[in-house]
Amino acid sequence: MSKFKHALAARDSHINSLRLGLVIILIIAMGLWYGWQTAPRDLTIHNPPDLRAGSTRAWWEVPPGSVYAFTFYIFQQLNRWPTNGDVDYARNLQSLNAYLTPACHSQLEQDYRYRRDAGELRDRVRGTYEIPGRGFNNKRVEVIDRDNWLVTLDLTVDEYYRSEPVKRALVRYPIKVVRYDVDAENNPWGLAIDCYSANPQRLEAAPASGADK
Repeated sequence: MSKFKHALAARDSHINSLRLGLVIILIIAMGLWYGWQTAPRDLTIHNPPDLRAGSTRAWWEVPPGSVYAFTFYIFQQLNRWPTNGDVDYARNLQSLNAYLTPACHSQLEQDYRYRRDAGELRDRVRGTYEIPGRGFNNKRVEVIDRDNWLVTLDLTVDEYYRSEPVKRALVRYPIKVVRYDVDAENNPWGLAIDCYSANPQRLEAAPASGADK
């Protein structure tokens, strides 16, 4: 009889151990499920253009080359008026809104209205491109902190009035860039232009033929 009671007690103890183990496994599974649900589904990893030597970096780190490439590309598109600045400038502000901070977008809208009312946009064609020999190097991107940068662009600005060239200028643009992970669908870079850190500086002017309008 004693052996029978001991066997029953051992059985009950084993069942309780299994139940406890099942509860622990359930808690672990729920924790893993929660972690899986809350983990980001997309991560933007900025890799340097040359990976032959390999690259080791924190996933949130944005290399200077990526910051410069983003700034130049968006700024060039913003200042590309292929047919009529009166229409093209406004369209660019709308289409590139996700790549500009709200404060910068508001500032550029004011600039657009001022130029439009002054007659500086009608039938204007504009394009910008890098001055040869003044492209990217590490000195052109100043790292303020993990989320803020100052980028220096040295660009040639060409403008035409209808078919007549009216201006060519070499200009240095000091531009603020910030981390802006708010809309990955429309802004996969996770960066935004925050307008100028200082007034653009005219490096050199090469006047085109014809009077400036």
